[in-house]
Amino acid sequence: MRNIALFLTYEGTAYHGWQTQKNLATVQQTLEKAIEMVVNHPVHVTGCGRTDAGVHARCYVANFRTESTIPVDRLPYALNTHLPIDIAVTKAFEVNENFNAIGSCVRKEYTYTIYNSRLRDPFYVNRAWFYPKHLDETVMQRAADQFVGTHDFAAVRSVGTDVKSTVRTVHYCNVERKSDIIEIQVCANGFLYNMARAIVGTVVYAAEGKFPPEQIAKILLEGNRTAAGPTVPAGGLYMTHLWYDDGLDKFECTPLLKNS
Repeated sequence: MRNIALFLTYEGTAYHGWQTQKNLATVQQTLEKAIEMVVNHPVHVTGCGRTDAGVHARCYVANFRTESTIPVDRLPYALNTHLPIDIAVTKAFEVNENFNAIGSCVRKEYTYTIYNSRLRDPFYVNRAWFYPKHLDETVMQRAADQFVGTHDFAAVRSVGTDVKSTVRTVHYCNVERKSDIIEIQVCANGFLYNMARAIVGTVVYAAEGKFPPEQIAKILLEGNRTAAGPTVPAGGLYMTHLWYDDGLDKFECTPLLKNS
């Protein structure tokens, strides 16, 4: 039995997240149907994370097992003929039997895009959060810096999937402005439910002057979700970088294209 890893990218507007749900369109379900048509048997696809409804992925990793002998270099072309235009497999390769798309992932990066202009742009609908009030990216960076390190992130997560611990390590949280586009990149060893979007909401609250950036450390320490910022809209969030160590090899999944 071969263990196949896939790199894919998707625009998530039409989907109710990654994970299969009854009577709802999801990325996992759509991908599994495409794979089954190519390998001619049922498959279960393991994804690197449960992206929410409307969230996008510039890179995403999934794996499945098959007895099919189809060469891995042909798989992306074969799968893409059965996938809708908003999902594309960009690479396929065989991995060792212990590889698991979520369990072998050691770091993840999400990028959140804000369209910060007084006038909206229809081409950013569902792809960025339109925010007409000017945001000071220097204040936002001061706020973002408060999240770096190992902390209890209960204050910036929504109630959802049960976890043993709400402690995570954020490796970096960077804010960059490119004209009217502000990007916030957060890299961590793992993310709680809605953690990335709540971090962005808290950074924006600090930029609005609702509390000084340095107060975020206290908010994290107290673990009070209502003291932090809101969970911002899903359409601005992208999974953008993944780091893997499966015990035998190290590799990364990086996006084909960056936000312009």
